[in-house]
Amino acid sequence: MSQSMKHETVLDPGAEQVGKVYARALIGAANSAGVADQVLDQLRVLADDYLASSDKLALAFASPRIDEAEKGRVIDRLFGNQFHPVLINFLKIMAKRNRLGYVRAVKAASEQISDEMQGRLVALVRTAMPLDDATRQNIVDRLQTTMNKQVRLEETVDAKLIGGMVIRIGDTVFDSSVANQIDKMARKARDGFSRELLKRFDSFSATST
Repeated sequence: MSQSMKHETVLDPGAEQVGKVYARALIGAANSAGVADQVLDQLRVLADDYLASSDKLALAFASPRIDEAEKGRVIDRLFGNQFHPVLINFLKIMAKRNRLGYVRAVKAASEQISDEMQGRLVALVRTAMPLDDATRQNIVDRLQTTMNKQVRLEETVDAKLIGGMVIRIGDTVFDSSVANQIDKMARKARDGFSRELLKRFDSFSATST
């Protein structure tokens, strides 16, 4: 694995530490400008949509062979009319310090810091198919009512679920997957069969004595 791709791995402790440092700086600047939610949403788009879908862009951001000026031009050309100036300036500072390869680590850390600051819970949601907007909002509303706190979803698609969903908040798991329901039905059937065998054995033992 190349060094540039290692920069994109938020599980790397070094990347996590860099991410936290820059995330705090970005949140501070965005809060001062009163645009924290907007900037963090745009950072999420950059990390989860642009960088996650374009290896070429991710490698260009991380590459030490591309100088600060060229990276700045790429940022202006691709995002200058789309992202808030606070985020644009922040990205250019990262480019100047050769830290642009850590954008996804900054995104992960900024979400964690923002959640902690707002007392917001993170619900990890696994579904067999991607959620539509209406379903997503319904899940958020129900969880917020149940937990009496703000909730943010982190979504993953897992075809092995067959259908339904599994939701985890901390150590609490809400499992409504079809696979889990089938497994429960199978266990119930096995338990019922075992109980019937025991009844027959008891009856046979009584008549044999």
